[in-house]
Amino acid sequence: TGIQYQIAHGLGLLLLGVLAGNLAHSSLIVTAGWVMLVGILLFSGSLYVLSVSGVKKLGAVTPIGGLAFLASWVIVIVAVIQG
Repeated sequence: TGIQYQIAHGLGLLLLGVLAGNLAHSSLIVTAGWVMLVGILLFSGSLYVLSVSGVKKLGAVTPIGGLAFLASWVIVIVAVIQG
């Protein structure tokens, strides 16, 4: 699961790189990129560490990464709507 989300959002980061060059509100796209990177680190990273170490408490970090993913896509939508 961690790998699938990392790949999907890694591609999302590439998309944001393209959008940043084409939109007037590129600062929102840059912000979305950083939030998405945090999501990758927290979501996928916590799942990786959980699978290697077996420490169950790390599972509590995973939803925070998921929220970061959602927030980043909302920021992207706002940036695209603003043009």
